[in-house]
Amino acid sequence: MGASQTNSRTEIFIRVSSIKRQSVTILVDFCLFAIKFAYKQIRGSVMQIFWSALPIVSTVLALLIGLRSLYAASIGVGAACAAMFFSFTVAPNVVISSIAQWFPLLSEVLLILGGGLFLSSIMKHAGAQADLAHWIESKSGQGAGAVLMIVHGITPFAESLTGFGIGVTVGIPLLAHLKLPPKQVGVIGLLGLCAVPWGSMGPGSLIAAKMSNVSFYGLGTHSAVISFIPFVLTGIAAVLLSTPSQGRKHAISQAIVSGLMLTMAIAGFNLVFGTSAAGALGSLTIILSRLIRVRKSTSPPLGRAGRRGLESYGILLGGVLVVEIILSVVGANENWRYLASPALWLFVASLWFSIGRPVRKPARAAWHAWLQVAPVTALFIMLGVLMAVSGMATFLAQILSGIGPSYLLVAPFVSGLGGFLTGSNSGANAMLAATQASIARGMNANIVWFMAAQNVSAAFFLMASPGKVEMASQLAGCTRKEDKVYLQKTMLIVSISTVFLVSVFYFFYSALFQS
Repeated sequence: MGASQTNSRTEIFIRVSSIKRQSVTILVDFCLFAIKFAYKQIRGSVMQIFWSALPIVSTVLALLIGLRSLYAASIGVGAACAAMFFSFTVAPNVVISSIAQWFPLLSEVLLILGGGLFLSSIMKHAGAQADLAHWIESKSGQGAGAVLMIVHGITPFAESLTGFGIGVTVGIPLLAHLKLPPKQVGVIGLLGLCAVPWGSMGPGSLIAAKMSNVSFYGLGTHSAVISFIPFVLTGIAAVLLSTPSQGRKHAISQAIVSGLMLTMAIAGFNLVFGTSAAGALGSLTIILSRLIRVRKSTSPPLGRAGRRGLESYGILLGGVLVVEIILSVVGANENWRYLASPALWLFVASLWFSIGRPVRKPARAAWHAWLQVAPVTALFIMLGVLMAVSGMATFLAQILSGIGPSYLLVAPFVSGLGGFLTGSNSGANAMLAATQASIARGMNANIVWFMAAQNVSAAFFLMASPGKVEMASQLAGCTRKEDKVYLQKTMLIVSISTVFLVSVFYFFYSALFQS
């Protein structure tokens, strides 16, 4: 009996020990499985983060090491295709369908670029820009008012109608006649690029609106409101650089008034006539207000080429505005809006100016310039489309939105970096707008205000881009290395300060009104 009980206890002990061993084995296996699963998940997330960031990071690095924008954009598109192959798989028919949907926008933007370059080239070749510059110089007078008319009027007006830095080529020669040092002429000339969101009738803003799925009209209006910061600051910087110390107090007050007038003018014209023509009409208001205040009876008459140039500008603005009004009154559908597009009226204005004039040489120059600009713009748009359709932009946005509301302070600098590196508002918005919009939606931010801050920051920072600085230094005659360094440093300081204030404004606006 005793032996039987002992055997029974031993058997129970063995079974319990076996169960314990099995339990430990199961627990160990489960822990190993959990660790392996977690590792795979983490590794998968890390790889997804890597692939989603690769297109933008590779593009930025390519630009930083000095590669041409065309090569940098090509690298970015190639990286996006690789990411879609290895991680963010998308059916080919979906990609083709998305590209087809974006093709009308791409065509419109490229035609706007071509029309702006053609109009600028043919007017320059005929001497119309020089005629207009000399006539305005004779009308504008001297002092802070003349400087502000160039910074807030003439340069933005020329840039709004043609784009691509053409405003600088008009403004700097006028500033040179004010007897300022070359390095200051270069800086003030670049400050005139303060209204780039409306440059070349707004293709950069149009890209941002389409990429972020917001209203072009709404984005333009909100961008105008936020632009009171760059408009006022560029005016103050311009008069500080050009006015003797004893007259600076009055000059600064003039600069503030001029900046606020430009803000109200562009915002008002944007509300009434839409975004495309708002920059040109707003800056024209500043020009006319100055010319009315300063009347010179002895000023020479405007030359024939200059008069034809003004007629062409009138056809461009009038065509866009009148057709927009007609389409609005009759309630035409979206497909008819192309009749009011600058893509059409830039060429109409160019053809009007070219009547009776040789066009082969300026047309060839415009064509060569377009071949430099168009492929880069198209590739950046393609990069944005691929990142959006593949889900890369959304995934990256989810990661970055984890930073929380503090990202609202960083976002304008991210956009500004795009403007600085690409030297183009169109390129910066095409590269970053889709991602930035996804981040804004992930944080439940007001998307229109968020994209307006992005649009203004990307546009403002491009005036500090190496290409624009080099162009300004050449036009201003900055032959010394020290002058070029001064020009680059000053523009970076102004750009960083301005975008910082834009980010602070938007951050506190969000905290007060969007919480």
